[in-house]
Amino acid sequence: MTRAIEKVKPCQDMQDVRGAINALDDVLVPLLVERVAYMTQAARIKQRASQVRDEARIEDIVRRVRQAALREGGDSDVIEQIYRSMMEACIAFEEREFVRLRETSNQGEGA
Repeated sequence: MTRAIEKVKPCQDMQDVRGAINALDDVLVPLLVERVAYMTQAARIKQRASQVRDEARIEDIVRRVRQAALREGGDSDVIEQIYRSMMEACIAFEEREFVRLRETSNQGEGA
């Protein structure tokens, strides 16, 4: 199996670099949209707002992605930073979804 770092093609100029990054973004964005959509599912399933932030789960994810980064030949510190930032954004989204779903549910009960 080819490690991700070995898939990086040599670039001659910044146009090559930007083209490669844009192509990766075209793959990453749909995956991130899908990942974030699962936060709505989590917000629906969780019973209490205090369950939205799960520190143990955060640390499990960090351990897992750090190991994956090393296996793929990447910098595990950079990947951890990216994931921590992404998880904070996802947690904030899930918190909003938790409230929204309950407000929507409560509005339906009063009708």
